[in-house]
Amino acid sequence: MGIDKELIDKLLVDYKGPEDLIGEQGLLKQLTKAFVERAMHAEPTHHLGYEKHDSRGRGSGNSRNGTSRKKLKGDFGEAVIEIPRSPP
Repeated sequence: MGIDKELIDKLLVDYKGPEDLIGEQGLLKQLTKAFVERAMHAEPTHHLGYEKHDSRGRGSGNSRNGTSRKKLKGDFGEAVIEIPRSPP
């Protein structure tokens, strides 16, 4: 899978220097947070076998249970992410 060069151009449209990429509010931190959250929110769909808000989860005893905040630490510093709680 290749990375869309047009997408990269859009992400870097306001780029002025390294701080915009790797700084405290840089693109690397924002992308890492977005990718991790997206992957973690997809996991319950795979595990439970139905999409979020699907009626199959109601009253099943094995449904989504909200989110929790966690700190993700990396070379970019810390990012607070929202992760899904495990089903009971």
